[in-house]
Amino acid sequence: MKPRVLCGAGALTAGAVWCGPGAAVHFPPLAAALQVPLGLPGLGGVALTFDDGPHPEGTPAVLDALDADSARATFFLVAEQVERYPDLAAEIARRGHEVAVHGHRHRNQMRLSPPAFAADLARAQAIVGEARGAPAWLYRPPYGIFTPAGLAVVRRVGLKPLLWSKWGLDWRAKLSPAQLAKVATRGVGPGDVILLHDADWYSRPGSHRVTAAAVAPILAELERRGLQTVTPSRETVG
Repeated sequence: MKPRVLCGAGALTAGAVWCGPGAAVHFPPLAAALQVPLGLPGLGGVALTFDDGPHPEGTPAVLDALDADSARATFFLVAEQVERYPDLAAEIARRGHEVAVHGHRHRNQMRLSPPAFAADLARAQAIVGEARGAPAWLYRPPYGIFTPAGLAVVRRVGLKPLLWSKWGLDWRAKLSPAQLAKVATRGVGPGDVILLHDADWYSRPGSHRVTAAAVAPILAELERRGLQTVTPSRETVG
């Protein structure tokens, strides 16, 4: 779901200091200083990523659209939804996609105490790891927001953080699939990480349908530019 911008649009430096790691996705120099990647220059392709699933309608539709083009993606799963749809979560991995952690509950880290966040993350790791068939290693926070303590916990438990460099603004369901594809691929190049959502649990109802319909035109545009979809590895995330 959309990251809530907790800083003003004014002085970027002051805003970055005030918001800390929570502003990293909006301030690339801050992300670099924190060693939280937005894009992955060593990837050699483009990473399509989907947040907030699994979803009984959105996830199968996205999976089928990816399969139609032999494309691969990364799914950042919310463990409370994995508990509801464990077979669907396992199907993502079975089809050859990367399965990553998006928390147990979809909650802003800034609203959680460090112990509460650590407990949420531990529960998510266990549930998502079971669906993956191996321990999960990749993490993206809800709303793209870290706290200093949260980021430290993520690294301490062996997870690597990854944000994004492009997005489709699909949580609002205000764009047509063609418009969404255009936004998501604007200026896209090797190493970009595109944020999309295969579920509408935490966004506008029905938004997953637009995203699923936009997968094919997104893949067509990537192909037109000579770009392949790839999944991150531990080495490319750093």
